[in-house]
Amino acid sequence: MPNSKPFMKIPIHFIETPPQEIHAVCLYTRRQAVAAGWLSDVTMTARETGIGVPTFITRAVFETYVAVSEEGTGQDETGRLRDLLLATRDMIQRANPGLDRLAGNNNPKRVKLVAVCSPLDLDDPQPAMTLMLSEEY
Repeated sequence: MPNSKPFMKIPIHFIETPPQEIHAVCLYTRRQAVAAGWLSDVTMTARETGIGVPTFITRAVFETYVAVSEEGTGQDETGRLRDLLLATRDMIQRANPGLDRLAGNNNPKRVKLVAVCSPLDLDDPQPAMTLMLSEEY
């Protein structure tokens, strides 16, 4: 696959949440969030871009950065998603080992996303990544 340049620069924050005791009142699984339309499973496209874990984006990320507006001639959602995931992969690869967070700059023209790695679901502990807007974290 050719090494394409993403259409946007994405400072992504990687946050590692330390284990803690959780007293859940209500549990909402990733599977339920996908079924309800709050998350989109983009794993197949993520694998094509070199991301090796199941990958999800929130509805807000899709609507803000992937969905093509009516005036978005010459663009398609697959290409925009691929650009977003390539930029995410590049940020992951450039991260220094041992860091739990990458700080982005405050340039308002840049996309500000948070990438969180957590278990795929309550009954499946394999790692999965969720991309969300910084205000969703």
